[in-house]
Amino acid sequence: MAANNRRMSGKKGAQVGSGGQRRRGLEGKGPTPPAEMRKGHKKNRLANAKARQTSRRPAARGRGGKSASELVVGRNPVYEALREGVPATTLYVQQFIDNDERVREALQLAAERGGINLMEAPRPELDRMTNGLNHQGLVLQVPPYEYAHPEDLLDAAADEGADPLIVALDGVTDPRNLGAVVRSVSAFGGHGVVVPERRAAGMTAGAWKTSAGTAARTPVARATNLTRALEAYKKAGVVVVGLAADGEVELTELEALEGPVAIVVGSEGKGLSRLVGETCDVRVRIPMPGGAESLNAGVAAGIVLYEAARRRA
Repeated sequence: MAANNRRMSGKKGAQVGSGGQRRRGLEGKGPTPPAEMRKGHKKNRLANAKARQTSRRPAARGRGGKSASELVVGRNPVYEALREGVPATTLYVQQFIDNDERVREALQLAAERGGINLMEAPRPELDRMTNGLNHQGLVLQVPPYEYAHPEDLLDAAADEGADPLIVALDGVTDPRNLGAVVRSVSAFGGHGVVVPERRAAGMTAGAWKTSAGTAARTPVARATNLTRALEAYKKAGVVVVGLAADGEVELTELEALEGPVAIVVGSEGKGLSRLVGETCDVRVRIPMPGGAESLNAGVAAGIVLYEAARRRA
């Protein structure tokens, strides 16, 4: 009888056994999601169809002056990429995703930037797009990067009426180092960065993020063969300077920095490759009284670029 009495009770408010459903029903559900994410909306159906079509399309392969498109996966990586201004074309959001703070912030950033499509997709579609990575319901598509040609950097210097100041990377495979070099080139008035087409870091989302937005105005050129690109620079009157721990000239004594110069930075572990080292006009060392054996590419390039900017000023 006690159970019947509870069901027949006419008292207002949450009853025993209701689980507080009435109270939860009064709580706010946050801002209205965009049309692309509202189930049943025409834009939602179109977005789902486009997401399915994209997930079945084979991955793009970089050819010529373009890299392949890239996916940034996971709530924090997607949020950080959007916050740092990494170029993006589409933000994929999992259907029925838990609308936590990171998801809301990512959606807000995408909406504020404009030009980024919002697509809702079921989890299996996102799993296929990311090859099973832990995407946490958020996937950001980064468009292919448009690489310059190495000769374009000479043209940029000529347009400014300045001597070329270029950095070439030999065997640097960490995109964060590439981004740091791009940032230093921009800070000290350089005209661009050259990277090899193979076995080298490219302009990924990680490189964009580390560049702190400077990649939008500092060109990165890709060379099919770095040695030949450096030889072409030499024919154009550019002095090719290689950084090496056993370089014959100390940085403070390098007068070549006052004129047209291409600074070649090798990997932290192996340094310059043999062919690239032989192509350099001069090899220079950075004095390190503290006793460190080497510096990473981003730091080394920044030091030499600062010295070049100081001399040119």
